[in-house]
Amino acid sequence: MDLTEKSVQNIEFMVNEIQQKLKVLNVGIMKPSHFSEEAYEDLRDIYLLIKNKTNFSISEMQAIAEELGNLKK
Repeated sequence: MDLTEKSVQNIEFMVNEIQQKLKVLNVGIMKPSHFSEEAYEDLRDIYLLIKNKTNFSISEMQAIAEELGNLKK
């Protein structure tokens, strides 16, 4: 998948991957439709960070969740 292109499909892919990696239980709080293409680069940065880490501290998860909340429409 080419994540250098801003697209709705790429946003869906990244959000789904973030949900799986962080083991989000309530997926309703973070839907792909909550994010616009304007926030694409920031979302991609978060995705790349999460993709490359195996474990997250509680404070890291809180910071990621807060940042994702800031990116919502």
